[in-house]
Amino acid sequence: MFTGIIEAVGEVESVQTEGGNRTFTIRTLFRDSDPVRVDQSISHDGVCLTVTDVLFQEDREVVYRVTAVEETLSKTHLSTWTEGSLVNVERCMKLGDRLDGHLVQGHVDAVGFLRQIEVREGSWYLEFSFPGSFASLLVGRGSICVNGVSLTVADLGEDWFAVTIIPFTWEHTQFKTLVEGAPVNLEFDIIGKYLLRKASLEWSSQNA
Repeated sequence: MFTGIIEAVGEVESVQTEGGNRTFTIRTLFRDSDPVRVDQSISHDGVCLTVTDVLFQEDREVVYRVTAVEETLSKTHLSTWTEGSLVNVERCMKLGDRLDGHLVQGHVDAVGFLRQIEVREGSWYLEFSFPGSFASLLVGRGSICVNGVSLTVADLGEDWFAVTIIPFTWEHTQFKTLVEGAPVNLEFDIIGKYLLRKASLEWSSQNA
């Protein structure tokens, strides 16, 4: 489980294809020196992946490997990663930590696309498209996870939503590298999913 508060921006150092899977070697500099361990879960652009190898670790700098299976590659934008790609990274939350963002599972629901970037005084306004079938899971001023970042929906349409990025988030994530048309991983609020599921089951029961 994650919070959507990015710890660091990692860089993909190499990509290896093994059948339908891809193994990524990632170098990053975390905010603290808590050790990264094999079998640990880390969010990469919002995708929960398991550390399979730790190749280097000194103070806050770590080089490690993760593998994305074919299903993950087909449902996220990880298949577009190449050597040099920048990745938003967050280690799993600890029990008892403050929940500064919102509850994020690291299970991507859909891939959206950046429609436009508008530079405003002191912020950036980003508009993303998304599959309309997920429209019921978005509400104005609600939470949305974009490339692993917990954000608030500022504006909303039938198949698009917009968020406002503050300077700190802009500088400490890879949002500043995105261009119009870029794919992003989207995870919708899990609370909304449960509420929608409950309402669907109740409606089915009443109309059986």
